[in-house]
Amino acid sequence: MSKVRKAVFPVAGLGTRFLPATKVIPKEMLPIVDIPQIQIGVQEALDAGIDEIIFITGRGKVSMVDHFDVAFELEDHLRKRGQESQLAIVQEISRKAHISSIRQKVPGGLGHAVLCAKDLVGEEPFAVILSDDLIRCEVPAIGQLARVYERHPGAVLAAMKVPKDQISKYGVVIPDGKPSPGPRLTSLKGMVEKPPADKAPSDLAIIGRYILPPGTFEALERTPPDAKGELQLTDGIRFLLGSQPVYAYEFEGKRYDAGDKLGFLQATVEFALAREDLGPSFRAYLRSLSL
Repeated sequence: MSKVRKAVFPVAGLGTRFLPATKVIPKEMLPIVDIPQIQIGVQEALDAGIDEIIFITGRGKVSMVDHFDVAFELEDHLRKRGQESQLAIVQEISRKAHISSIRQKVPGGLGHAVLCAKDLVGEEPFAVILSDDLIRCEVPAIGQLARVYERHPGAVLAAMKVPKDQISKYGVVIPDGKPSPGPRLTSLKGMVEKPPADKAPSDLAIIGRYILPPGTFEALERTPPDAKGELQLTDGIRFLLGSQPVYAYEFEGKRYDAGDKLGFLQATVEFALAREDLGPSFRAYLRSLSL
């Protein structure tokens, strides 16, 4: 069984829900307190033992790639001023992550973005991480999925239970009805995108973490585009069902939708409260408010 070594980050989106902030700043660089969202996702991959990061970028994303590069002038400036703690933070960003990037020249859907990584990934299992799905947990969420893959080869999708009145916002899994092959694990016979609440096949929604097996790119190449002309990742995974098992895994942790303004604010508050340097004073400030 091949170890999962590579993670694909589709980051070519325009981030229109956060305009005007994202007019010239990639949405992935919007910070949760003082750490860009993309860095939180990359750190999750690194903590899970994934050492190769592949960005699928678009126009205007240069600053995001630069964020993970060596900043010689900044490092020299901090070193001369004796700001060793800040220097360590900057160096950690560039030293740990091995970054490659590929330009997605036209917007073609999530499946198309993943397919752009074919030549860099090759014939091995790989992770896909959507950086605006932030997950706080003790064990990295993508690492949880990778451990499942080691025991149950096949596509492994992160999932969580969603209230009925919200299920139509998500891709939803269709269980195959067989006994669970493992804890928190459901074997699938399909998926459906954003079903009406009264027609949802389950309460398990797909969240932005995937471990995908060899054969995924071939499946994507055989997948027809949707009505909008876009290639969707869930459609490609459905093609895998004919040859490989597909599982939904209910990860342990709390997820925040940082692609939504309310979710972004919730993540900022809770990440700040969890920090030793900010938590106590920020909590005292919140308690002082007349809400």
